[in-house]
Amino acid sequence: MTRGFDLDAAQAHLAKRDRALAKWMRRIGPIDPDGWRKPFNTVDALARAICYQQLSGKAAATIVGRVEAAVGSKKLTPESLARIDDAALRACGVSGNKTLALRDLCVRAESGEVPQAKDLPHLDDASIIERLVAVRGIGRWTVEMLLIFRLGRPDVLPVDDLGVRRGAQILDGLDEMLKPKALIERGEAWGPYRTLASLYLWRIADGEGVVEPAKVSKPASPKPRTLKRSQS
Repeated sequence: MTRGFDLDAAQAHLAKRDRALAKWMRRIGPIDPDGWRKPFNTVDALARAICYQQLSGKAAATIVGRVEAAVGSKKLTPESLARIDDAALRACGVSGNKTLALRDLCVRAESGEVPQAKDLPHLDDASIIERLVAVRGIGRWTVEMLLIFRLGRPDVLPVDDLGVRRGAQILDGLDEMLKPKALIERGEAWGPYRTLASLYLWRIADGEGVVEPAKVSKPASPKPRTLKRSQS
């Protein structure tokens, strides 16, 4: 089974179903997530997601870089993470709860509870979510990021994501962000391509596609006339 979906068909569907979103789509332009074409390891992807939780991208990247250096590998797998103890993980900046989550992830992966990347395309979204949220520290949002950015599943709307909610607020010109339940109802118009809608909502929240107000040029001030003094 291939990863990803027909982006052209999704673009056409969203443009037809939602005029407001269609305007933003035209201004932002096409989106082509390259992660769908890249190979990945399930444990590595989830381990990085755990490390990134509740941190800025820069801070999390620094911690992941330290862990990679400590285990001597660019892949965070049960084999590589077994090379360092919990104290070493903590020294890299990994919190105690995240350390426990990484260990639980590795134990479950070695017992076969965590599907390998080659097996994920054969599972539906609900099955993947059910199996992976059993891992300590892995919630629905984390699995949804895997579904969107690694597997390219077409109909994922992460309603708990603040960026998606903020994008929807800007899209509809609302005073407040929609609650998750209300966003589910709003997103019904985007199915079965809610993933692409989510990608656009993130871009909208990041400030892309904003139309700058036209600048009105002021008329040039008349130059003061210089009066010549008559010679007497």
